[in-house]
Amino acid sequence: MAAISLTNVNQVFGSGTAQVQALTDVNFAAATGTLSLVMGPSGSGKSTFLSIAGGLLTPTIGEVTVDGKKYSGRSKKERDRLRLDAIGFVLQAYRLLPYLTVADQFRLVDKVKPQGNLSPAALTDVLDQLGIADLVNKYPDELSGGQQQRVAIARALYPNPEIILADEPTAALDSARVQIVGQLLKDLALTHHKAVVVVTHDVRLIDFADERYTIQDGRMTRE
Repeated sequence: MAAISLTNVNQVFGSGTAQVQALTDVNFAAATGTLSLVMGPSGSGKSTFLSIAGGLLTPTIGEVTVDGKKYSGRSKKERDRLRLDAIGFVLQAYRLLPYLTVADQFRLVDKVKPQGNLSPAALTDVLDQLGIADLVNKYPDELSGGQQQRVAIARALYPNPEIILADEPTAALDSARVQIVGQLLKDLALTHHKAVVVVTHDVRLIDFADERYTIQDGRMTRE
């Protein structure tokens, strides 16, 4: 069973002459232990796809299933809880809080989600694997961009979600760093048994993908 799937998803914005069809009959599935790329140029529908997959936007038509549970028919509070439990986000802007140390970034997660997070030992293992265990007392402005990125990945893993959604994680990186991040994402899928979905236009990540989808003018094809 897929960890996350979209079935016959359509998304329409506006109405009348201002109506825009952002997604058309999109079908997508990602299994645990795999890295899936969703590729396409700017304006192709990638951001809309990510918002719908992450439960931030309700599709006009179609169904989204996460961890065996459908978004439809649930209240906003229930959808928020499902998203919190099942999905970790790695955003292009990292979104680390500047006034919190690395360790405090994880303590904040504990306040939002008190149960089901990684144990202290498991978190230490993740920090070691990402090479940031010695940075826990640093503030974000004391870290390089690559270090901030790895902290953001660790924070996404900390709630122990089955699904990781990453938005353009290599957009501003040189080729050497892309290789490192691509391998990190691949390891997240294999070592941590996650379904990792990367929305990107970066062709340098193709070699790391188990599955590859392309969005063009709101239509998705599986490569």
